[in-house]
Amino acid sequence: MSGHSKWSTIKRAKGVTDAKRSAVFTKVAREISVAARAGGGDPDANYRLRLAVDKARSVNMPMDNIKRAIDKATGGGEAEVFEDIVYEGYGPGGVAILIEAQTDNKNRTAADVRALFTKAGGALAGSGAVAWQFEPRGLITIPAKGQDPDDVALLAIDAGADDVDTSDSDTVEVYTTPGALEQVRKALGTAGVPVEHAESTMIARNTVEVDEHRARQNLKLVEALEDLDDVQRVTANFDIPEELFAEVAG
Repeated sequence: MSGHSKWSTIKRAKGVTDAKRSAVFTKVAREISVAARAGGGDPDANYRLRLAVDKARSVNMPMDNIKRAIDKATGGGEAEVFEDIVYEGYGPGGVAILIEAQTDNKNRTAADVRALFTKAGGALAGSGAVAWQFEPRGLITIPAKGQDPDDVALLAIDAGADDVDTSDSDTVEVYTTPGALEQVRKALGTAGVPVEHAESTMIARNTVEVDEHRARQNLKLVEALEDLDDVQRVTANFDIPEELFAEVAG
């Protein structure tokens, strides 16, 4: 999981800037809307919605915004209808990239994604071309400060986690199957472990090494894709060279 830990560290280092906060709110509101429409507006009975609401809180989205998104999706007001769609492609150097989007216009989103791949020297691929190189996982992040990482790891494994990464000095990452995410999160919370974030995610089965030039090109492409309003998450399978990792995460 070391490759994924690098990605997590970079995302934490960048944080959410004020300039991007409104865009983040738009993405999270869309995720809440899709979850509420699919499974109802009660977060306690709709686990996907609970994760979306937790994400909204983690980026300091006002509760009024959260409630409004749920109400619109469940009949409390007019709402756009979004659907989940996954795009697959190759970045510079043949890096596999998976793009998860929620859109009300597939043609528009596909055109936007394709244009970014073309500009970066990559290519949008057909369904199934790269998806096999990724697997769905549950991810729980826990602040390392004030915690004994070994104790957290034991608690998580006992609760049903598959793997625990304690290599980062700031955060412990717990990995589960998608189905075990909630039971592990609850068990950690009951044991008094402060859960910072819990989500269903995609993780590369194996990472590929690229030189610093290709890594920069792919990082730029990933960031451009993530900036699209319709895109919720981008996952790539390249490992970031240590020199570049230190520069971007520092």
